[in-house]
Amino acid sequence: MRRVAITGLGCISPVGLDTETSWKAALNAESGVDLIGSFDSGDLAVKIAAEVKGFDPANYIDAKEANRSTRFIQFALAAAKEALLDSALLDSIDPELVGTSIGVGIGGIDHTVNTSQILFERGSKRVSPFFIPYTIPNMAAGLVANTHNLKGPNICVSTACTSGTHAIGEAYLLIKNNMADAMLCGGAEAAICKLTVASFGNMKALSTTVDNPREASRPFDLERNGFILGEAAGILILEEMERARSRGAKIYAEVVGYGMSGDAYHITAPSPEGEGAKRCMAMALKTSGIRVDEMDYINAHGTSTKLNDLYETKAIQNLFGAHAEQLAISSTKGVTGHCLGAAGGIEGVFLAKSIAEQRVPPTAHLKTPDPECPLDYVAGGYREMDIRYGMSNSFGFGGTNGSVVFKRVF
Repeated sequence: MRRVAITGLGCISPVGLDTETSWKAALNAESGVDLIGSFDSGDLAVKIAAEVKGFDPANYIDAKEANRSTRFIQFALAAAKEALLDSALLDSIDPELVGTSIGVGIGGIDHTVNTSQILFERGSKRVSPFFIPYTIPNMAAGLVANTHNLKGPNICVSTACTSGTHAIGEAYLLIKNNMADAMLCGGAEAAICKLTVASFGNMKALSTTVDNPREASRPFDLERNGFILGEAAGILILEEMERARSRGAKIYAEVVGYGMSGDAYHITAPSPEGEGAKRCMAMALKTSGIRVDEMDYINAHGTSTKLNDLYETKAIQNLFGAHAEQLAISSTKGVTGHCLGAAGGIEGVFLAKSIAEQRVPPTAHLKTPDPECPLDYVAGGYREMDIRYGMSNSFGFGGTNGSVVFKRVF
């Protein structure tokens, strides 16, 4: 069976407009959470978010395309451009052998809100003919493929907050099963608008902290009180291993395992004791062919909500047994907030960097550990450690779960 290497990374996040800046912020626990700046949140209970700052689409795409396209697509195009430059992949490959797999949870909901106002206030003739093409989730993958002439498999995974991780896993399977030689994959999301903040806020999912917003996202902390809505794009280039080696590509890590499961329990809450998450991680271990005691690090879903953090902890304990006490676990959502469909993408980028550099980012703002979450969540600063295998978890509304396993390449 073919092996799969990671040879390029790209990132647009609340803490940086490229991979290296975002990664350094994650290592140093520099939060991207602040008061909302993109709209007036005065009548909302929730007034904070993790917005991407200083992003100018004209730096990545032409002005005409920038005016038409929506923010999640722009993020995807920007991160894809960085990842492709990082990999130097397109210098030596038939474009029919390169595909795209980009996960998007919500898509252009901000564009939907704005266009709805135009429809009701100005009439149907003022609705843009580009409304649907620039709103539907698969256009992140579609326009990235168009821009770079990528003619291989072109898919969009839309599985809520698991979208980015599932997109990486599906890309891995396509290469492993000889349906592509390389895949551009990950996640993109830009859903911070008044409608989404109001809805998430009304379901009591978001933190309402305003006095110190930068520390509002605090996964696994006793004082956590909800997640922070974020936006981002994280893109990885996956490539068949022997091909990558033959061209002398830089290899960050190898993708060796992928797991999926469904809770079949509730539309928003995780299944009790993290039963679905446990089965998902177990499948990822099984497909990677490794024992529980070979896992070194988990980039946790870790949303900073009571139930998610608790049940992810229980799932890890129940699956890994005594070895759970030896694992390093951290959630980078303390820095980026929860970027929904993009979360698995940027966390996949961070996991690849962790393995390549043998450094684990901390769980930012973890000051008072929850006694019900008693594992090693890398509080304080980043940790230098030996990482043979690392896992990234994502769990989403609808009871959808995904995990990927990366391996160090010597």
